[in-house]
Amino acid sequence: MSTAQRNGGDLVVESLTALGARTVFGLPGQHALGTFDALRRSSLDYVGLRVENNAGFAADAYARVTGGVAPLLVSTGPGALMTLAALQESAAASAPVLGISSQVPTAGLGGGRHGYLHELIDQKASFRDVVKSVHTVRTASQIPNALAAGWASALEAPCGPVWVEIPQDVLLAPTSVPPVVSLSTEPRPLPPRPELVAEAVRLLDGAARPVILAGGGVVRAGAHAELLALAEKLDAPVATTFGGKGAFPWEHRLSLQSWLEDRHTTDFLEDADVLLVVGSGLGELSSNYYTFRPRGRVVQIEADLGKLESNHPALGIHADARLALAELANRVGRRPEGDAGKAVADLLTRVRDRITAQDLDLEQRVLAAVRDALPDGAPSFWDMTILAYWAWSAFDPRGGALHSAQGAGGLGYGFPAALGAATAARRPTAAALRTGSSPGGAPQPVLAVSGDGGAMYSIAELATARQYDLPVTWLIVDDGGYGILREYMTDTFGEATGTELARPDFVALAESFGVPAVRSSPEGLREDLAAAFATPGPSVVVLPALLRMFAPTHLADDDGSD
Repeated sequence: MSTAQRNGGDLVVESLTALGARTVFGLPGQHALGTFDALRRSSLDYVGLRVENNAGFAADAYARVTGGVAPLLVSTGPGALMTLAALQESAAASAPVLGISSQVPTAGLGGGRHGYLHELIDQKASFRDVVKSVHTVRTASQIPNALAAGWASALEAPCGPVWVEIPQDVLLAPTSVPPVVSLSTEPRPLPPRPELVAEAVRLLDGAARPVILAGGGVVRAGAHAELLALAEKLDAPVATTFGGKGAFPWEHRLSLQSWLEDRHTTDFLEDADVLLVVGSGLGELSSNYYTFRPRGRVVQIEADLGKLESNHPALGIHADARLALAELANRVGRRPEGDAGKAVADLLTRVRDRITAQDLDLEQRVLAAVRDALPDGAPSFWDMTILAYWAWSAFDPRGGALHSAQGAGGLGYGFPAALGAATAARRPTAAALRTGSSPGGAPQPVLAVSGDGGAMYSIAELATARQYDLPVTWLIVDDGGYGILREYMTDTFGEATGTELARPDFVALAESFGVPAVRSSPEGLREDLAAAFATPGPSVVVLPALLRMFAPTHLADDDGSD
């Protein structure tokens, strides 16, 4: 194709390719047709979803599992605004999504000509409080550098979503800008300051009861090995936040697991004379609903400056979790194995005894069936539903990764996110490309879990799953409504309002999309899920069940003390 035939849309796809993108997500619209037509002339793998918000969730998951930037292509006005809930989740979870939307023609920007279809007076204002940065392009020559700046911003710690908007006429007009050959984006590293590392080492070496709380920042930074090395040198118990699940081996002798809504765990963390918090801002869920009151010193490693010491005074270290943990692991002294393992075992026994006393056998059997059926190492994506709340505390990732929408808490995350993760396996990883190796074998299955209420947000994506033949098994727990809201309202007001839902026959509906489905039972769930995982392509398993949450213990101890 000659240079004269190229347009702004070609600059978009050339720039993304030069930046290393291999897959893009999105949904076309009138103002964005220049970009989507250019996709046809590119090597990029396009995955189109049926709702922009679901495309955002798919991009979020792709970014999480690959550790790279996930481009999200949408149109102007309504199409752009539909991504906001997904981008809020990406911001909360530090997922590097690069949103690229069209805009009205240049004449309509900045209070100019009005009356364009899909027009927002100030579209970028809708995104400023959600994403890390917003970039508006006004000429074709600005496209490569704007996308490179957005790409670098998305990857720079703390990672997060970025928004770039390009007017319709810029995307469509022929351009004489040469084809984009290369773009350089090297995110700045965020190492810890040496004097802060020295002080943290002094505190940890002098601690009698050091404990570590590992958050999602450890997972995002890929700091699993550094965390393990530090914990073993300190002989320090490790709890993980819900977002940090998988950061530390679940069955390790020092693993406190993830029972953060249990008062026994909260007490254990409070009793540490030095508590090292890594990659967590100690927000509502990570602090047992702000009841956590540390009695010792807190050392906090956090890449997001806004979260550093935002909830508790600490020795604050603004740094990437992997770089900081590596420094600490290299410099702390090795202490002999002591009583930490026994203290961990005793705590977990108390937690399990409390759960056992609440007559929640059904819930534990269902979660165990899911865990036993899911192959080790396979990722799972959970919507905001009662079974997911159980999984936050009780699910062993077994080398996989558990992802949920608990960062922002919006419904509809699980299934489209799982589709995005399954898409990542369709092409080799960057490491495989560098070495020339191939993943080989059958595609790794991916699990999505939703309630019937949350599932209705994503039903249209059954068509996406079928169209791209993605190996996602969708477990829908059907309890006839918004189950957790039903519990909250009944506990608070004595009865629930607006929680009961009419819903379709999910099995028949899935089959109408050409997706095999089965209605299961708690007794047959393990077998039905295992069969679904072993079958190529998408599948749906529906479990009619009324599950309950375990009793909260963030309000008070049994003796009434705070």
